[in-house]
Amino acid sequence: MKSTATQRIKKRVRAKMHGTAAMPRLSIHRSSSHMYAQLINDDKAVTILGVSEKELGKEKATKTERAKALGLLLAKKALDAKVKKAIFDRGMYRYHGRVKSLAEGAREGGLQF
Repeated sequence: MKSTATQRIKKRVRAKMHGTAAMPRLSIHRSSSHMYAQLINDDKAVTILGVSEKELGKEKATKTERAKALGLLLAKKALDAKVKKAIFDRGMYRYHGRVKSLAEGAREGGLQF
């Protein structure tokens, strides 16, 4: 069954990382139409901030370009919240396409991971 396989992948990836207040976990979710990203402090089980492609507006762009813009927006908000470093949590998704583009945008925006 696909759902159990993806749950195993997600569990294996997340077992290797733990976000703190100084270095939160950057978790992403990719749906068929949008992407979401959030910074999570696992010590307190609190989301520091979250962003969505819906905040970018209705401009015409490819999904990969929108993911990169989302990464830049996330980095800007993270720096405003005094977060400079994060641990990148790709979840069950491969580091490819929109996931890679979001990570590159966040790095360009000044977030380190």
